[in-house]
Amino acid sequence: MQVINLSENNNSVLNQYLSEIRDVEIQKDPLRFRRNIERIGEVMAIEVSKRLDYSPREVTTPLGVAEVQQITDRIVLGTILRAGLPLHQGFLNIFDRAENAFLSAYRRAGRIVDGEQELEIVAEYMAAPAIDGKTLILVDPMLATGMSMEVGYLALLRHGKPKHTHLCCTIGTPQAIDCLRQSLGDSENITLWCAAIDPILNEKKYIVPGLGDAGDLCYGTKIHLSDRK
Repeated sequence: MQVINLSENNNSVLNQYLSEIRDVEIQKDPLRFRRNIERIGEVMAIEVSKRLDYSPREVTTPLGVAEVQQITDRIVLGTILRAGLPLHQGFLNIFDRAENAFLSAYRRAGRIVDGEQELEIVAEYMAAPAIDGKTLILVDPMLATGMSMEVGYLALLRHGKPKHTHLCCTIGTPQAIDCLRQSLGDSENITLWCAAIDPILNEKKYIVPGLGDAGDLCYGTKIHLSDRK
């Protein structure tokens, strides 16, 4: 699995969008936060497009015929609900002919091991086309532990074997990258794209410095059933 950290290139407008989604003052504007996530998706999609397959096609203009290179990959664009929706839209703005897949995944307290409670990821919903032989792009803004991305990817494999998979996130961690390498193997057919990679997770498995809860910042806070009396 190849890992690409796009923020290593400091001369990119991507870093402006990243700085704004991290900024606690700018985060107070949900519309701007969602749009910045969307714009990050657009920039990342263009970078991913450079790795796709192309073939020449003749296009008739009012003055003649031009030969252009066009994408030949059949793309399936998948996302992890709900935080992934703005990032998904950014990719869809670029890959506007892609088929789409949607998966739910949420954290739930798991068993206690060595005095610490583990987290498990539960997936309950999926709507997806066949992906056999296609190029799969799976997006999730926060790659904290890697478990949501892993669960989503493995669930989509029930719909076929993709030609190549691009896993895309806004912010990832070394722990998540190690998790995906262990669970998915060192396949040449999987590329992990991160707009940035942050160093650590805190005790609640949130990325530090990160940006907080992307879903809440996009759409407002949520109530868990376990919180209700």
